[in-house]
Amino acid sequence: MPNPVVFFEILGKDKAALESFYAGLFDWQMTPVESEAPDTYAMVSPGSGINGGLGKSMDGGPGHVTFYVEVANIAESLSLIESRGGKRVAGPDQMPNGPLIALFSDPEGRVVGLVEANSWRKG
Repeated sequence: MPNPVVFFEILGKDKAALESFYAGLFDWQMTPVESEAPDTYAMVSPGSGINGGLGKSMDGGPGHVTFYVEVANIAESLSLIESRGGKRVAGPDQMPNGPLIALFSDPEGRVVGLVEANSWRKG
C-alpha cells in the first residue's frame, strides 16, 4: 500500500514573520489554532494540495520544515524504521482533536513525521 504525504509543518523563531512571508508569497490562508496561543500555531490552507501547519518552534531554536507520511500503524512503522537504520525522535503522541503522530530521523538525520491513518480524534 502506498503511503502518501498528508501534511507539512513549518516551524521557526518568529511565527508572525513566517505567516506574513508565506501568505504574501503564495497566498496561503492561515487559521489560528484555538487551543494554542494565537502567536504559536496556525493551520495552513494553500488552496489545493495538502494542508499544513505553521508556528513558533517549541524550543526557541531555528525551527525546521517537516512533511508527514500517512501509515497504517505507527508502532509497526517505527519498528521498521529502526530496523533500517532510522531513529525514533518523538512519539507516538495523540494530538488534541487530531491524529496520532510520531517523528523519526532517517540514517542521515533528516526528520520526517508519521500520521496514523484513521487516528483522528474529534472533541
